[in-house]
Amino acid sequence: MMKKNHSFHLVDYSPWPLLGALSTMIMMLGSVKWFHLNSNNLFMLGIMIILLIMFQWWRDIVRESTYQGLHTLSVTTGMRWGMILFIISEIFFFISFFWAFFHSSLSPTIEIGGMWPPKGIYPFNPLHIPLLNTIILISSGFTITWSHHSLMNKNKIEASLSLFITILLGLVFSILQGFEYNEAPFTIADSIYGSTFFMATGFHGIHVLIGTSFLIVNLLRLLNNHFSVNHHFGFEAAAWYWHFVDVIWLFLYITIYWWGSL
Repeated sequence: MMKKNHSFHLVDYSPWPLLGALSTMIMMLGSVKWFHLNSNNLFMLGIMIILLIMFQWWRDIVRESTYQGLHTLSVTTGMRWGMILFIISEIFFFISFFWAFFHSSLSPTIEIGGMWPPKGIYPFNPLHIPLLNTIILISSGFTITWSHHSLMNKNKIEASLSLFITILLGLVFSILQGFEYNEAPFTIADSIYGSTFFMATGFHGIHVLIGTSFLIVNLLRLLNNHFSVNHHFGFEAAAWYWHFVDVIWLFLYITIYWWGSL
């Protein structure tokens, strides 16, 4: 920053946005191939390339933030607003799924038997795995808050422990959701119920996986003393994202699992 006459960060030329877009296209084409030809090799290749790019992209951001001192107060303020707007856009993304669900459930058409859930669909019992996953995610919201408060109080041991517990709860949630999908008595092809159920809960599951990876990176940074009381926006952004994931799940549980199965 000593070579500049301003406190803003001008991003250096980077190959990761372009390569990230190309790898996402490979993953998308691989998913199409997987659905139609029952071959997931291209999909797995896309996933591996995305993971490699994520590692290197985050490495560059950590370097410019922690070691080069490029994330000044002005920069972090802009990043906070960017994260806020990103979460708002994600909220509207899920609103579209809720809109489709209520549009179909409040006035079921004759094609699905004029009833909700549609004729022939046997929904999940909301008091089984869905309730357990709800308890797990709510608990993870408490543990991430505990970690944040410990970080603010300069208690690295408690901050690391509570963040590790949050990651563990996120992984358990994903495992239970995978088990639930494997035991589902209906598929994404089973009427509008299957489509809205798997689109809404599936995208939420992807957000849980992304949030978990976000938290794992922050745990590694916390253990390497990258955060201080006044400079830990990466941790805050992860905590905001995780709370967003928690709140969306509560709406999913109340509407799709509980109300939608009555």
